[in-house]
Amino acid sequence: MQTKTFLQRTFSAQVTKMHWLATLFLAILLVSCGTSSPTTAPPPIESSIQLSDLDVTSGQTIYVPAYSEIYFVRDRTIDLAVTLAIHNTDFEHPIILTSIRYYNTQGQLLREYLTEPRQLDPLASTEFFVDANEQSGGLGTNFIVEWVAEQPVYEPIVEAIMLNTNSGQGISLTSPGRVISQISAQDE
Repeated sequence: MQTKTFLQRTFSAQVTKMHWLATLFLAILLVSCGTSSPTTAPPPIESSIQLSDLDVTSGQTIYVPAYSEIYFVRDRTIDLAVTLAIHNTDFEHPIILTSIRYYNTQGQLLREYLTEPRQLDPLASTEFFVDANEQSGGLGTNFIVEWVAEQPVYEPIVEAIMLNTNSGQGISLTSPGRVISQISAQDE
């Protein structure tokens, strides 16, 4: 009989310890979630810049094929959302995006994304989006991306990512940009 009482007391003590540990854990969790120190917003990765103030030594024009819709059976297409992603791959120097243009299948300009040149800091990225519901471009849309730099830099990675996840199925593809024009220091 005393053995049973001893086991009951040990078990009861263990349950009490577990209860206190669980309560302590929840209290710490609630306090850490409930209090937040003021944070400052991270600095913007893009900033406006005056092109006339630059001493351009390098740059490119990049053609990026994109597909705002794609055939899935004969005569039926699926609309795709398109994201143009631009990654500055240089560790030390910014690049300046001078123009981002979106064209339809017939080569007509649909949208100019930049109203003024923007600086993209070292290792920073930016994106431009075309919603799947904005399908005025047709099957073979494309972007023209122009950028410059004041010193030799590593080339940025520019690609289009297309996606549709309707009806429980998904389709996604990427399309890398291709340089169609190059600016270098000796061109000036």
